[in-house]
Amino acid sequence: MPSSANFAPRENVPNVSAITYARKLVSMPVSESPRASTHLRSGIPEATVTRLPMYHRALVAMAARGTELVSSEELATASGVSSAKLRKDLSFLGSYGTRGVGYDANFLLYQIARALGLTQEWAVVIVGVGNLGHALAGYPGFASRGFHVVGLFDTDPNRIGETVVVGGVDVTVADIKTLPSVMQKTGASIGVIATPESAAQSVSDLLVRHGVTSILNFAPVLLDVPQGVDVRRVDLATELQILAFHEQRKAEVALGSSNAG
Repeated sequence: MPSSANFAPRENVPNVSAITYARKLVSMPVSESPRASTHLRSGIPEATVTRLPMYHRALVAMAARGTELVSSEELATASGVSSAKLRKDLSFLGSYGTRGVGYDANFLLYQIARALGLTQEWAVVIVGVGNLGHALAGYPGFASRGFHVVGLFDTDPNRIGETVVVGGVDVTVADIKTLPSVMQKTGASIGVIATPESAAQSVSDLLVRHGVTSILNFAPVLLDVPQGVDVRRVDLATELQILAFHEQRKAEVALGSSNAG
């Protein structure tokens, strides 16, 4: 069973080695927890929140290349949005750009990371360690972005006791019955559900009952959760159906053009 860990505030944003970024962090209050920084995010539209990770990813790549200044047009292109939308999104975080000069890439990266809560490590538990759960546990993006998997749980006797490498560390899949004690030790507030549809709601109830307030749900079902619990749903089948729709439209357009010719 995974042991408890001390989740101290992070003092950097992963994947960035730029010296200028490190220098800026020295003088910034990175010890402030995301929960204490809600004023940074209050009033930010949900649509803007969903785009902030795209800006963060683009800025991480730029900082790694040594980019110090970036224009709104450059960042917008790298993020796949319009420059007008990007400027509006960033306005919710404060005014960090200079007209005619652009944005200090490293400082903007820090501000977005702080708004997203990435200046602190977050304890995460994953329930359901089948093929999808295994893939999620091995995803390197968790650790590199401050999400520390502190527990893997399942009900399948063939899975319980299995060792899975998570962020370079061996984690033993535990019986779901032990989840409450692990939650109490680690204070995990984020749970990932990778179970079959039939088990997702009961797992959600268990997670919420023991302190989880944010859930990433990969099961193809809408969860019923109390107020104050945030749920993000990832339905791979739905995404494929949307792609199928676009493929069908493209085929229809191609057929129409062919007939017209």
